[in-house]
Order: sequence, then structure tokens, then C-alpha cells
Amino acid sequence: MSYSGWFKPKNPKKYKGDPNNIVYRSSWELRVMKWLDEHPSIVWWASEELPIPYVSPVDNKVHRYFPDFVAKVKQADKETTMVLEVKPYKQTQKPTQKRQTKRFLQEVVTYAVNQEKWRAADLFCKEHGWQFKILTEKELGL
Repeated sequence: MSYSGWFKPKNPKKYKGDPNNIVYRSSWELRVMKWLDEHPSIVWWASEELPIPYVSPVDNKVHRYFPDFVAKVKQADKETTMVLEVKPYKQTQKPTQKRQTKRFLQEVVTYAVNQEKWRAADLFCKEHGWQFKILTEKELGL
């Protein structure tokens, strides 16, 4: 089931940005928001607040990618900043199909754009000493 709505954090001081303007676009994003908001190891978090430039393979122009989440996580005696993207596992895999249907062509374009976004996000994170992770239903335990 996929749905969207407004998230109201239980811990608004942990949210970087406007805690009254947090939108989720899927039940998976909502699940991650609840975890980020309530888990004691999360120092702060934000949703779609970090613009990362990337060049689209479709039009070869610079666009801005807003990953789903950025969070500072306290692990043992150190803190790590993580950039998180929530996607169905299928969208992380290269589309394979024998017939060139409209749907298949759209999946190919989406995959190519996502790969470039994620490459840019990974590079951005490495430059800042952060970590980039893609969370699928496998990581979310769905």
C-alpha cells in the first residue's frame, strides 16, 4: 500500500527544518520517519532538506536531487551523518525485458536517472565524511 500525508513528530526538536511541514510519500517513508523521530541514537534528522546537484542522463543538464532523509546517528562514542533514500528493491536493479514497451522504456529512464542521483549523493557524502544508503523493503524488514 502506498500513500502520502503529513508527519507530526513526537520529538520536533530533533527535526532540522520545519517540523510542521514534513511530508511522507509512502508507507515506507512513514515507517522510517517514525524510527528516526523515536530512536534514541538519532541526534537529528531531516526529510528532503538536502539538495545535491547531479547531471541528468536524459537532458544532460544539472538538476537538484533531494534525498529522502539525512540524519546524524550516535553510535558508541562517535556520530555519523547518513543520507538515506527509500526505494523499492526493483527500482535499484537494472530493468530487463525483451520487448521495448512504453513501460519498459520508462523504467530504463528512471533507473538511469536514479543511478546518477545516487552516484552524486555517494560522492557528496564521501566528500563530507558521511554515508549514503539506499533502504529497500529488504532493509526495512517488509
